[in-house]
Amino acid sequence: MKTAFATLFAGLLAATPLAAQSAADFPTKPMTYIIPFNAGGESDISARFQQSEWEAVTGQQVVIQYQPGAGGAQAWSQLNSLPGDGYTIMGINLPHTVLQPLAGSVGYTTEDLTPVHYFHYTPDAIFVRADSPFTTLEQLVEHAKANPGLVTFAGSGSNSSNNLAAIRFNEEAGVTTTYVPFSGTGPSITAVLGGSTMAGFNYATSGVSQGDALRMLAVASEERLPVFPDVPTFRELGYDIVGGAYRGVAVPSSTPEELRQRISDIVSQINAQPGFVEKMESGGFVLTDIGYKDMDAFVAERVEEYTAGAKALGIIQ
Repeated sequence: MKTAFATLFAGLLAATPLAAQSAADFPTKPMTYIIPFNAGGESDISARFQQSEWEAVTGQQVVIQYQPGAGGAQAWSQLNSLPGDGYTIMGINLPHTVLQPLAGSVGYTTEDLTPVHYFHYTPDAIFVRADSPFTTLEQLVEHAKANPGLVTFAGSGSNSSNNLAAIRFNEEAGVTTTYVPFSGTGPSITAVLGGSTMAGFNYATSGVSQGDALRMLAVASEERLPVFPDVPTFRELGYDIVGGAYRGVAVPSSTPEELRQRISDIVSQINAQPGFVEKMESGGFVLTDIGYKDMDAFVAERVEEYTAGAKALGIIQ
């Protein structure tokens, strides 16, 4: 009996370090990073910046795949059907993953998703082509007032941060414009550049990636961005519009707690890499470091904020 108990006790002691070691040693092979949008948008760009640092931090590569559709909903609705072994992760966005389920059935609920880290934020901004006759936001507003519904804004998906910003802009400016959703930032910027829409409600980072091809009229940040010191904020121009998109990493709900935390720690380590910081800030991204331990409280605050905004703006009743 004594021998059997000793053997069992030794087995229990051995099991705990092995379980802890499995998370500590993770990953031991390449990982797959699914982006729910087309290539070329902010989700893709920031993931590519992470990709170049992933191997330095973990010793393993991460392979990026794209699964665009329905403003990200197509991929998010399938997230929990993926293996929960930690080797498949997915980009996740706010307010998309709050507003989309509020607006209707999209194949998932906010509570279905398991974000483990939000690592950056991008403010909304209004863009026009460089050769546009609109050189200031006030000129665009005057045209919209004189031509209700004729000013068209390209944006990244329905019920997204871009969509919410466009609705808020209509209310703040007292105008009627038409929002045209695309499957991601890449296609929506292409629409602006190609003249398919008169303007775009996109993210400030597009001003870096497109250079002189676009003109930014206003940015929805608290203060002017260091990368764009000459671009006024909406608040400077008299419009109470501050907002944008948080982007992070999510895992299937079957992923064990220790792997969720480990992946969050990896993203946090990448966030601290000097090369990554330089790329992100030069690209117009604003770094955040919202880890897994703080996730429930952070998401709860965002749900409250976005739900109130959606009701006030008529997205939901």
